[in-house]
Amino acid sequence: MAIDTATLTRPARADRADRVARPPRRPFGTWFRQTGWRHLVGIAMLIFSAFPLLYVLSAALNPGGTLLTANGLFQTISVDSFVRLFSLPQQPFAAWFVNSLVIGLVTAAGTVFLGALAAYSFSRMRFAGRRFGLLSLLLVQMFPQLLAFVAIFLLMTTIADVFPAIGLNSQIGLIMVYLGGALGVNTYLMYGFFNTVPASIDEAAKIDGAGHARIFFTIILRLVAPILAVVGLLSFIGTMNDFVLASVILVDPDKQTLAVGLYQFVSQETATNWSVFAAGAVLAAILPMALFLALQKYIVGGLTAGSVK
Repeated sequence: MAIDTATLTRPARADRADRVARPPRRPFGTWFRQTGWRHLVGIAMLIFSAFPLLYVLSAALNPGGTLLTANGLFQTISVDSFVRLFSLPQQPFAAWFVNSLVIGLVTAAGTVFLGALAAYSFSRMRFAGRRFGLLSLLLVQMFPQLLAFVAIFLLMTTIADVFPAIGLNSQIGLIMVYLGGALGVNTYLMYGFFNTVPASIDEAAKIDGAGHARIFFTIILRLVAPILAVVGLLSFIGTMNDFVLASVILVDPDKQTLAVGLYQFVSQETATNWSVFAAGAVLAAILPMALFLALQKYIVGGLTAGSVK
């Protein structure tokens, strides 16, 4: 019987090729110096970032009402804090949530729209004072809005005597304050992204008879969607987390935002309840987290492309 030598030598050839293609295993010390230490840093950062979140969630599910009882993570689990959060008429959490949602969304939309208009003007138009205007916007943002809260309070009090709808204790007035303080850095960030869009697109549209308004709304806005998502997300999160300006301008409890309202649960010395406060913080974080996950694909591209002129 004839023996096929090619059939016998094929497995040997395959094993030899596999040994040649497979790289040799590195020693543990070499692997750790080149790659392994990065895994340790990543694990440490993950623990450092996740522990506060787990602690707040454990405090929200603990009915004890103090932070000391929440030191043992998830030893006691109950939803009583969440039920009590919506059953206190003196602290209308649902109204605070709706107020924060409306103020945050309107402020984010207004910031994106006004910032995009200003960035398009600085990027595509040439006029006297253009460079001075850009430098002024950047210089003004070096001073935080917190430094002007006394002047803002006096200004809103004076406006309330003439136009109560946009003065002190009005949500529209708070939105206008937010819009005035957010245009500088957002305009400069959008300006860098708008410069990455080729000007030849505008010139081609002008040849077809399109004006600046049509070019802006039908062409440019679609091309700069990543930076619009980034600015809108940052504006919404900043508005949701603001405490000082919201506490100064909004006096009526039914008009206050989440940041101001939740402080009432821990500000009273004889009625401090950290469990209810943690439950409100957990619910308040759901919407920003959902927006962040939904717009995640735009964040990296929008920030990196808008970081340079």
